[in-house]
Amino acid sequence: DTAGGLPEAMVSLPATAPLRVTQDIENCLDEFQKGEADMVITVSDAHRSPYFNMVKTNSDGSVGLVIPPQSSIARRQDVPAVYDMTTVAYVADPTFVMTRNAVFEGRVRAVHVPVERAIDIDTLLDFQIAECLLNFGNKQA
Repeated sequence: DTAGGLPEAMVSLPATAPLRVTQDIENCLDEFQKGEADMVITVSDAHRSPYFNMVKTNSDGSVGLVIPPQSSIARRQDVPAVYDMTTVAYVADPTFVMTRNAVFEGRVRAVHVPVERAIDIDTLLDFQIAECLLNFGNKQA
C-alpha cells in the first residue's frame, strides 16, 4: 500500500497454468475474503486415490496402498474424496507467506476448478494437452 505496509492479499498466478479463467481467480479471492484462511489454493478432482489405487514400495520390496483403509474397499467411489492440488491460483496473507515454511502450516481453504482448466505444464506432454484444449476452445466454466 502507499504507507509502505503489506497488501491485504498476495495473489500468485503461475504461468504453468494457462487455462485458468477470470472466475477461478475471483472465486479464490472471494474465499480468502471470508477471513477463514491464511491461504487459498485450487484443487481438481483426483483420478487416483491413496486409499484405493496408489501404492508405495515397502521395505521388503512388496507394495501396499499409500493409506490402507480400516476395512476392505471394493470401489474407489467408496473411499474418502481426495483432490489434486493445482497451480491455477493461490491467494495468501502476505504475513503468512513471510513467516511460514510450508503451505499447510496454516489455515488452508480450497477452490475447486474443473480438470480441463487445471493443467499444470511441467512436461512436453502437459504442453501438448494444454495446446490441444486451447485449440479446441475447451474452456468450460
